[in-house]
Amino acid sequence: MTPTFNGVPLFQLYGENQAWPGTDLLHCESISARSRLHHWEIKAHRHAELFQLLYVRRGHAQVEIEGQRSTISEATIQVVPPLAVHGFHFSADIQGHVLTFGTALVADLEKHLGAPLTVLGRAASYPLEADRRALHTLVDTLHREYQGHAPGRALMLQSLMTTLMVWMSRRQQVGHRPRNRNEREQQLISRYLRLVEAHYREHLSVETFATRLGVSSVQLNALCRQLTGQTALQVVHQRLLLEARRNLIYTRMSISQLSDYLGFSDATYFSRFFKRLAGQTPNAFRRERGD
Repeated sequence: MTPTFNGVPLFQLYGENQAWPGTDLLHCESISARSRLHHWEIKAHRHAELFQLLYVRRGHAQVEIEGQRSTISEATIQVVPPLAVHGFHFSADIQGHVLTFGTALVADLEKHLGAPLTVLGRAASYPLEADRRALHTLVDTLHREYQGHAPGRALMLQSLMTTLMVWMSRRQQVGHRPRNRNEREQQLISRYLRLVEAHYREHLSVETFATRLGVSSVQLNALCRQLTGQTALQVVHQRLLLEARRNLIYTRMSISQLSDYLGFSDATYFSRFFKRLAGQTPNAFRRERGD
């Protein structure tokens, strides 16, 4: 059964409620690839832990975010922050892409930039205007890189996303201010996701996280279930699993080394943890992907 919040479906990607696919920190697809399947309409839904950028190159998009409606009729990037209820209706000639990514990529980008990405914190649209050709080239390159398997792919994707974030942050600073969505529950979950990103390898208790947030563990668990469809502990476990899968594919760490890196007390415990969540042992997962 699809989890809901006040009757609004809670998805990973639209129409999907399974775990985040693969090991990439970014998902990129054309707008038409998914919206065509739904007769050009993406009904109201929300993502618990994911940021989205809707990049409209040509065509029209009717956008509704938290009850606020607008129409995009020129080249524009629309920010959809985590937990915001949103839906779209596209013209049949729509061209553009949807970029979906989680807290892990945002943390990497913020570390690289040396500043928080406040531009991702609120819903807002940023017309490309005079920069449209440069942004078209950037996003097209990002999409081709995402679909390929060239050496240095992950670094290239991060570099392209960094460039995009710099452009958006500059636009924000010159007066294109997003609307402020100041709901306490959403702010609290956003703070929790950032704490998890900073400390997931430390295996802190839910009580410790809750104390740092100034709430009880019961409150934190209830809010996580309500807004993400997972318990507070499951959020941490899914982040550990993502990091484990990425390292099994992209590094040559032994299982023991990876266990230590992820903060587990011993490799046997890590292997049991991984099998419980992934359905196979770490070694089997690595072999399956041709390592």
